[in-house]
Amino acid sequence: MAEQPLYNETHQNRRAVPTAYESLLGDSIERAFGQGIHDLHGLVAYLNQAGPSAPNGQAWTAQSYSREIARLAAA
Repeated sequence: MAEQPLYNETHQNRRAVPTAYESLLGDSIERAFGQGIHDLHGLVAYLNQAGPSAPNGQAWTAQSYSREIARLAAA
């Protein structure tokens, strides 16, 4: 069966369907924003409380969050 082309929202451009980890991280970030958290340190604190964990299994830091978002944006 032929593979269907990936649908991209007009505000998004991606090469593949998000992984489970990417979906969990995105959902958690959206929930943080929905609670009015918009600064980096508040977001990091929220992720450490709500999850998911940083890629290395450790707690998030401002540096690890920035590095991971840059990595995901480049993928």
